[in-house]
Order: sequence, then C-alpha cells, then structure tokens
Amino acid sequence: MNWIEYMFSIFEFVSVLFLMFTANARARGRGGIDFDKNYVVTWGQNHVLKLNQGKEVELSMDQSSGSGFESKSHYGSGFFQMRIKLPPRDSAGVVTAFYLTSKGNTHDEVDFEFLGNRQGKPIGIQTNVFTNGQGNREQKFVLWFDPSTSFHTYGILWNPYHIVFYVDKIPIRVFKNNKRFGVNYPSKPMQLVASLWNGEEWATSGGKDKINWAYAPFKAQFQGFPEHGCRLDGQSNNRKVCGSTRYWWNNMTYNRLSANEQKAMKDVRAKYMKYDYCSDRPRYPVPPTECRLNK
Repeated sequence: MNWIEYMFSIFEFVSVLFLMFTANARARGRGGIDFDKNYVVTWGQNHVLKLNQGKEVELSMDQSSGSGFESKSHYGSGFFQMRIKLPPRDSAGVVTAFYLTSKGNTHDEVDFEFLGNRQGKPIGIQTNVFTNGQGNREQKFVLWFDPSTSFHTYGILWNPYHIVFYVDKIPIRVFKNNKRFGVNYPSKPMQLVASLWNGEEWATSGGKDKINWAYAPFKAQFQGFPEHGCRLDGQSNNRKVCGSTRYWWNNMTYNRLSANEQKAMKDVRAKYMKYDYCSDRPRYPVPPTECRLNK
C-alpha cells in the first residue's frame, strides 16, 4: 500500500466513525430524556409501565387503583411541556391530569385536567389556577382534535410575568401576575405532577356519567421528560433567582404573547371555550378582580 492509498483508507475510517457518531447523536435526540432522570412514580406502582427504554411512561387505572408520577425537583419558574395521549373509547369519569403544585392546605397549583367522555363525544380540558389554597378559577375547553389517537404537546409557562397554558404551541389561556393590584399569583416552589384517576363524581356531565368499567384498564401515555425549570430544592436557594433572565423563559420573548399568539388564542377561545368562571354571574355576581386584568 502506497502513501496515498494509506491516507485514503484513514480518511474513509474517520468518515465512517463520524457518520456513526452523527447517527447515534440524532437517535439520542429523537429518543428524548429518560423518565428516571427527572421523575419518580408516586402511587399505583403496579399500574405504571415504562416503555421505549424509559422514554415513555404509561399510566393505567382499573377499579383497584389509578397511578401517578412527579418530578424529583421543586421549581420556581419554567416552561413545562409533555406529550400526552389520552385513554381511548368510552372514558367518561376518567381524569388525566398534568399540573404544577406546591401541595399542602395553602398550596399554589396550575392545572391541566383532561376530562373523559362517552365514546364519540369530545374530551374536554379544564384549566385552573390556585393561590394559597384558593382555586375556583376554572376555564373549560373542548379540543379540536381527538387526543386519544395520537400524542399532542401540552405546556405550562410560568414566569414572573404570567402563566400561559399551551396546546400544541397554541396559547389557550393567560393568567397574569397582578400582585400590584392585590391579586395573588403562584409563587411557592412547585413540582410537576401527572396522574390518571377516578373523577366520576364530577368530571363528566357534572357527575351524571359514571365510569364504564367494561373498558378498563384505562391507559394514558406520556413522552418528553426534559427539565426546563429553575430548581428550588435546597434551603439556600433564593427564589428571586428563578425570576432572572439567565433563564430563557424569563426573557423579553416570553413576557407577553406575540401578535400571532394573541390572535390564535382569541380564535381558540371563541370556538372552543365552553366555560369561563369570569362569565359565571350566578357564581360570581361581581367578577373576581383578575378577570378584568387578564384581558
């Protein structure tokens, strides 16, 4: 083998290694983050199945138990997203939840609750915001797609300016930080939680439609377990740091919706919002202060 042939063989070898490295990197990128890195199963351990080498988790529920998991860390701000596929067929009374919570009697909480329905009827989303244990800020929507046939991305942006609920990157609700006007705003360290549970006493038609256990076990799948939050796990952590622009979700891009996002949200709310506590006059003859300020 002469010198030119030798160098060419070296070049071919290096090129193959480079292609293998690139392919593996892309495969890792597509595979996502392993569940066990940032999350832990908290209940219904026998009803939790880890799939795709830990890149996907399936929660199930039968008459004996539901199931759930939560983040290992507490957070002070962040942009939390997860891909979810809901239980198919007749899921009336079944609730799939994805939310932030500080727990306790005076907890802060930011909720996505997916309310199952009779087969052929649309699955609903209920959003809610709790501050110091006070909730009752429900807004309900029907989805413009079937969330049980494929994965869709649901997100919660929580920063010093506002909380935004997203469905497939479309904002559907904004809860602004109006502390200066006397409106409480979630500020306690919170964990990210997901669960599948029995909500038949209220979830579908006000509790009239009960769970049809002939369709059990009910199963919901979850994908995408990255960590885009400011951790607050130690006593020495300063919550104010979590409002810093060192975190990308706190910069100017995320302190208000863009013009396109505002239009998209307006369209979704006009077509698909079915209940707004701010418009419920029998319940609130005088609308809560935040209703006017969140417009």
